[in-house]
Amino acid sequence: MTPNLARRQPDGGSWKELPKVKLQRKNRLRALSLGAVAVSGALALTACGSDDTGKDNGGGSSSAASNNSAIKCDGAKGQLQASGSSAQKNAIDAWVKAYTAACKDVQINYNPTGSGAGVTAFTQGQTAFAGSDSPLKPEEATAAKKACGGNAAVDLPMVGGPIAIGYNLPGVDNLVLDASTIAKIFDGKITKWNDSAIAKLNPDAKLPSTKIQAFHRSDESGTTDNFTKYLKAVAPSDWKYSGGKAWQAKGGQSAQGSSGLAQQVKQTAGAISYFELSYAAEGISTVDLKTEAATPVKATVENATKAISTAKVAGVGNDLALELNYKPTAEGAYPLTLVTYEIVCEKGNKADTLAATKSFLTYIASEDGQKLLTDAQYAPIPAEIITKVRSTVSNLS
Repeated sequence: MTPNLARRQPDGGSWKELPKVKLQRKNRLRALSLGAVAVSGALALTACGSDDTGKDNGGGSSSAASNNSAIKCDGAKGQLQASGSSAQKNAIDAWVKAYTAACKDVQINYNPTGSGAGVTAFTQGQTAFAGSDSPLKPEEATAAKKACGGNAAVDLPMVGGPIAIGYNLPGVDNLVLDASTIAKIFDGKITKWNDSAIAKLNPDAKLPSTKIQAFHRSDESGTTDNFTKYLKAVAPSDWKYSGGKAWQAKGGQSAQGSSGLAQQVKQTAGAISYFELSYAAEGISTVDLKTEAATPVKATVENATKAISTAKVAGVGNDLALELNYKPTAEGAYPLTLVTYEIVCEKGNKADTLAATKSFLTYIASEDGQKLLTDAQYAPIPAEIITKVRSTVSNLS
C-alpha cells in the first residue's frame, strides 16, 4: 500500500488531514499521480493485447475472439438462405452463432425442412445451398444444373454422426438390438417389447409386454435414407424395401423432422424411433447395436467416427459423395451413421450470395469449424476428406 495517504473517517465523512498537513498533502498528491500513471500504463498494455483478449478484427466480442480467429469474412454481406437436413440443425446453429459474431454484415437463415425439401428448394433456385443427409441422386443432379446456370452442383460432406435409435421403456436403462430385430420392429413384425427376439438379445433386462410404438419420418429425409440403407445392407432378408428419403414400410406412426421424432419418443411410453444423436441428448435412452464385434456398440460420436473413417469417396471430379461402410469389423465402430452434405453450385452461383456462401462454407470446413461438431454431438469429417472439401470450396465461382 502507498504510504502517507490521507485516510477517510470510519463514518464515511470528509477527508481528514493527518498531522504535518503540508507534507501529507504533498505526499498524497504524489501518490495519486503515480497511481494514475500505473493505471494508464495498464490500459495501454491491455489495448496492445486486444488481438488476443479484446474484440477481434471482425468485430466479434472478446468471448468469441479465440473461436472466431479462423473466420475470414472476405467482404461477405447480406442474407444467405439455406434449408434442408434437420439432422444437422444443431451443428448449423453452433456454426452460425460463431460465424455471425465475426461477420456481422451477414445474416444466415437455415430452415430445417428435411433433406428432400431442401434439395427441392435448391434446385428451384430458392436457396444458396442445401443440406442433405444423402448425396444428389441422378435426377436431382440434373435438376440442380438449372439452378447453377447449366453447371454441376457438388456434394460437400461437412457433418458426420451416428443415427441413434431412441426408445422410451421405463425400467429398461440398457437395450441391445441387432439389425434384423430393428428391421422387424419398424416393419411391424415385432409388436411387443417382451418379444423373444428382443429378450434373447437382453437376457438380464426385465422387458414389459408394452406395445411397441414405432415412429418414422413423415417428410422426405436423408436420415430415413441412411437408416434404411443400413437395414438393407445388414439385414436384407428382413428389410425388403428399396429405400430412399420417403418412408416405405407399412404401419407405424409418423412425425415431422428429427425434433418431431425425438419429442414423440420422449412423451410416449413404448416408443422407438431414429434420429441424429444430438436429439437424444435430453433424457432419451439409446440402443446399443449388436454387430460382428464382441461387444455391442454404443451410439457415440467417437464410435461413429471409427466407422465413418472407413468411408470411400464415390463422387466424380470435385463431387465428394461418400460410400459409407455399414459393416465395419473394428471393435467400437458404430455402423449406423450418416454424413450430411452441403450441396452448392460448383460454378454459376449468384453474385450477391457468392462471397457469403464461400466465406461460411470455408469456415465450417476449417479445423475450428469442425472442432465445434464434437461438442454438439456430431462427428468431424476425416481429415483427408475435409481437406478436399476445403479445396473445392475455395474454387466455387
